[in-house]
Amino acid sequence: MTSFEPNFEDADAFYAALIDAHRDFSDAESEAMNARLILLLANEIGSREKLQAALDAARGSILEERS
Repeated sequence: MTSFEPNFEDADAFYAALIDAHRDFSDAESEAMNARLILLLANEIGSREKLQAALDAARGSILEERS
């Protein structure tokens, strides 16, 4: 079962580091970094089932915002 409850240490510090990692990048470079980060994290997760659940949750949250 995939849980979407917060499950990592110091979320605010991670978010700050994520924003800082994009500093001085063009929009295209930021998009490329995001794509690489997603693939690195997907590799870390490993489970196709968990990855699909995360994709579904992320897509669903965007579709809900449209409503």
